[in-house]
Amino acid sequence: MSDSFDFIIVGGGSSGCVLANRLSECGQYTVCLIEPGGTNNNPLVNIPIGTAALMRLKKFNYCLESTKQEQQNNRTIYNPRGKGLGGSSAINAMLYTRGQREDYDEWQALGNHGWGYDDVLPYFINTESQERIVDKYHGKTGGLNVADSRSSHPIGADFIQAGINAGYSFNPDFNGAKQGGVGYYQVTQKDGLRFSAAKAFLTPAKTRKNLTVLTHSKVSKVLIKDKVAYGVQYQHPNSVLTLTANKEVILSAGAIHSPQLLMLSGIGNKDELEPLNVQVKHDLKGVGKNLQDHVDAIIVNRHKRENLISFQPKPFINLAKQCLRFYKHKTGTLTSSLVETGGFTALNGDPNARPDIQWQLIAGAMDDHGRNIKMFFEQGLSMHVCLLRPKSRGCISLKDNDINSSPLINGNLLSHDDDINDMVKAVRLTRELMTTQPLAANNKGEISPGEAVQTDAQIIEFLKAKSNNIYHPVGSCKMGNDDMAVVNNRLQVHGISKLRVADASIMPTIVSANTNAPCIMIGAKAADMILGDN
Repeated sequence: MSDSFDFIIVGGGSSGCVLANRLSECGQYTVCLIEPGGTNNNPLVNIPIGTAALMRLKKFNYCLESTKQEQQNNRTIYNPRGKGLGGSSAINAMLYTRGQREDYDEWQALGNHGWGYDDVLPYFINTESQERIVDKYHGKTGGLNVADSRSSHPIGADFIQAGINAGYSFNPDFNGAKQGGVGYYQVTQKDGLRFSAAKAFLTPAKTRKNLTVLTHSKVSKVLIKDKVAYGVQYQHPNSVLTLTANKEVILSAGAIHSPQLLMLSGIGNKDELEPLNVQVKHDLKGVGKNLQDHVDAIIVNRHKRENLISFQPKPFINLAKQCLRFYKHKTGTLTSSLVETGGFTALNGDPNARPDIQWQLIAGAMDDHGRNIKMFFEQGLSMHVCLLRPKSRGCISLKDNDINSSPLINGNLLSHDDDINDMVKAVRLTRELMTTQPLAANNKGEISPGEAVQTDAQIIEFLKAKSNNIYHPVGSCKMGNDDMAVVNNRLQVHGISKLRVADASIMPTIVSANTNAPCIMIGAKAADMILGDN
């Protein structure tokens, strides 16, 4: 293998896979993608319902924990992040949502020219291979297969009808002309199997002679001299090696690991790096700051339906039938993302207003990210409700100067009073929806937060005890031109030449949706800018 490449991409997640494909496509440049995990070619990854098991398996998941969160009863908050090719697109619930026009127009209004909705929509379109929808918002030949779920649990139809009865409109496409309403989520699957960013973008490119993919290789440092990035140092199982980048190094390690790597490379707040014996290459105070995630709570009801996901006898018998159905036809429960239906709405009740919250329904009782096994013995259903544009801000920082140490994650959720007040409203709105017919006909009482929890003060205590993130960390290397910005609108690191960041960390504000599709868009747009600049 050569020890010199034109472009070195650090991280094989959603953005990194797109970059590897598009930077190598023209054949003019040599490209190396470096990923700490493996290939992720495993049934638990490929079979959609394996998502449930992937939440706790360190072979595929970093399984990170936050620092103790004072505003959440000093709990540590779980932060699952994908490990291996495809990154978190290899372990997520596969929902394909892009966010709102206003999200991207806000990025542009903050001074990031070229990142408005009309600028980014072409990249959503040209990375998508849409199976059902044909209109100006969708693409057919972009690589990432987007499909309707091959699993359709009856509870989903009940939820949608309850939403309509409660005054919400049915929305057949959360990524079209409007986001609001209730409906079925589309998923990144093909033929009933997960279609991760690696399947979509690396698999078609893997035979290219100018693309090298290194797995089980962890970059420990970006090499910098005279404010110019010229390569990386990385760990392979039994050695420490270096690679030279003739043109650029691009970090696509995600909102937790990209700022960690910048800081370990000497780029960050010198007052924080020097006490850890990190040699400061460039004092850039915003690295690791501005961390955002969607704060999330789960309302769980006991339910009379016997075909819900649980450890009770009848569901187990049904699961055996579903395995046969999957083997023969690649349909049914094993193809489920677990979150088949949901919706978006504004807290003020106006159906035409910009949605503030997102619902995600699970046909089973769930607690603690699915890690509370006892909850699976309940016969129930769970509704996630998350706040789409929280005002709370956290940070990523270093524990020490060792790349093998997990970074310190301070999500700081619920630290802003507006977020607490909005989540109280969101819980009330969700309870109303779950007690609307036809869902109400099969309800047998509320498990969480519990029917005794009624006042605002009681709901706040419930949120402190049970709220979590929903696995959408962004913003820790934000794009902009203010004193706390890390990259400019071309994703170049301020003050360092030949170094860019292209992943969720560059978002100045969080998008109003799941973040996988936006990360793929960022990778595609970054590739165009890199090729244009070179």
